[in-house]
Amino acid sequence: MKTFSYTRADSPEAAVKAGGRFIAGGTNLIDLMKLQVETPEALVDISRLDLNTIEERDGGLLIGALVPNSDLAADRRVIARYPALSRALLAGASGQLRNKATTGGNLLQRTRCYFFYDTHAACNKRVPGSGCDAIGGFNRIHAVLGTSDRCIATHPGDMPVAMRALDAAVVTLKPDGDRRRIPLGDFYRLPGDTPQIETVLEPGELITHVALPAPPAGARQAYRKVRDRASYAFAVVSVAGVIAVQDGRIAHAALGFGGLAPMPWRDAAVEAALIGRAPDAATFAAAADALLADARGYGHNDFKIPLVRRVLTATLRELTQVQP
Repeated sequence: MKTFSYTRADSPEAAVKAGGRFIAGGTNLIDLMKLQVETPEALVDISRLDLNTIEERDGGLLIGALVPNSDLAADRRVIARYPALSRALLAGASGQLRNKATTGGNLLQRTRCYFFYDTHAACNKRVPGSGCDAIGGFNRIHAVLGTSDRCIATHPGDMPVAMRALDAAVVTLKPDGDRRRIPLGDFYRLPGDTPQIETVLEPGELITHVALPAPPAGARQAYRKVRDRASYAFAVVSVAGVIAVQDGRIAHAALGFGGLAPMPWRDAAVEAALIGRAPDAATFAAAADALLADARGYGHNDFKIPLVRRVLTATLRELTQVQP
């Protein structure tokens, strides 16, 4: 491991002015530093800041960036009002890691692309301009949506997929003292020509909270994850759904997808294919067609395209209580 400086911030304002990489639970960054995938010159420890509470706010919840994943999953308000979020959190990592991993850090975890972790491989996300060995290489876990000719890595998170379907927003503090509220749909960036830039955060900008609006009245929620083993595995495909049915028609639809793209994926065309229509096989097929209109496999990951069609259909049947 390369040497680095370490400071402990005593306030969010001090943290953003300290200069360096923020570290809280360290469940991702420490691994990357051990492998020298990331070699920050300075770390700013924010783990002791007063950002670990969950508050009622405007009918929803304001979640501190340092709330551990395990605490968020077990919060009675989250279980009752945002069950998709609780299930997504419990589907991620192990109990020990959930005790350390934080809400803010979970949003910023980096891809598990094999080539990103291998410092001998070409990876534009790790070394811009070096190439992408995943394209043309073993790419079973890689993306089929939102890719570019520079990068086909996926975002690995579970929690952000559910938060995307729940219309979460990220609250931040900048070094100049300004605060921002960024809808999660605007928080992540697609790889394009700069896959190393993954979010819209500016240098030194700190996530302080995540805001969840009140859940839609009468909507059912679900989180379905397909993975290679029963626990401690990243999603091959996942779907978070929030669906309300009124008078035999789908009145509200919000769907987040994991394992398919460089960010937690949501597509307005998918939801438009559902809203106002009867919950039946034809409607579900139309939603899947909309999702996969621009999907592209890269060989080893071609199976994800028919797989997500089946997973989406199963999730929609569960949420609308339609029998197969």
